[in-house]
Amino acid sequence: MVMEYCVCGMQEMLDSVPAKQFPVFQAHRYFCQLIDGLEYLHCQGIVHKDIKPGNLLLTTDGTLKISDLGVAEALHPFAEDDTCRTSQGSPAFQPPEIANGLDTFSGFKVDIWSAGVTLYNITTGLYPFEGDNIYKLFENIGKGDYTVPEDCGPLLSDLLRGMLTYDPAKRFSLQQIRQHSWFRKKHPQAEACVPIPPSPETRDRWRSMTVVPYLEDLHGYTEEEDEELFDLEDEIIFTQDFTVPGDEGYQILGIWSRGKAEQGEQLSAEEYPLPEVKEQEAALEADTEQRRELLNLQGAQSAGGRLQEADADQRRELLNLQGAQSAGGRLQEADVDQRRELLNLQGAQSAGGRC
Repeated sequence: MVMEYCVCGMQEMLDSVPAKQFPVFQAHRYFCQLIDGLEYLHCQGIVHKDIKPGNLLLTTDGTLKISDLGVAEALHPFAEDDTCRTSQGSPAFQPPEIANGLDTFSGFKVDIWSAGVTLYNITTGLYPFEGDNIYKLFENIGKGDYTVPEDCGPLLSDLLRGMLTYDPAKRFSLQQIRQHSWFRKKHPQAEACVPIPPSPETRDRWRSMTVVPYLEDLHGYTEEEDEELFDLEDEIIFTQDFTVPGDEGYQILGIWSRGKAEQGEQLSAEEYPLPEVKEQEAALEADTEQRRELLNLQGAQSAGGRLQEADADQRRELLNLQGAQSAGGRLQEADVDQRRELLNLQGAQSAGGRC
């Protein structure tokens, strides 16, 4: 499957600058593309429901792409209007009708409100509504009270107020947005634009071909944890501790040399003897030796126990044998006494007969 490549999201670009906002000319260019994309979606009967900078991607030439249609709703082809009954978008970008819990609302006007909050955010670096928690946030949105910074200018302020109108029926439509003076105006480039931040993947083009990304996802590893081991001039080092069931303390170390990376070769710990690696190897060998000694000691104790049991059994058999012999001797003595008594009795009978 071949898909379009987007280098980053709009939210990543905003986060890459301290002001968290775009220059007016750059924000205008992205906003015009956003309105084009929304118009296409609405013409197809699709309500996005979650328009925000985090769901707007950019290609290498600055083309904006609307992404993440996970909560979008496709209207019935024969529906009378754009009425929707469910919404699962990001709280800060939801309109008052959703914050107030209405059962039905205009889906297209929800997207226009979210686009207005997005325009407010990328031009001021702020949000029109905020709250310490989601309940306070929805309470503020439900009231519909907000202010537009004075440095936005009258044209942009008027457009924002039209898109963030409390009553959905009076809220700007896409056609009204296109006809607005700020939208139609050509904004000169008075300052440098916010550049697309460099991708972290460019520093190691072989990384995606290894098992490292899978292990990172499996063990919750973040690349920032070993940032101090990363050397842009010479080599790229990636380390990670892994817990093996029934055992602990093993560390997988991957060292990539830029010289050998051209051939896709990986250096082992022996070829690149870091002090940390040597210490880890020594600790591992000592731990293994201690385990062997413990197993040998346990085996010796077990063997000694078996010998003691065998010796006790032999003693019992000897005592039983001696007891049997003693009992046999007493039986023989009793038999001799009986024979003597019998002979005496026979002798007495014989003497009486002679008399």
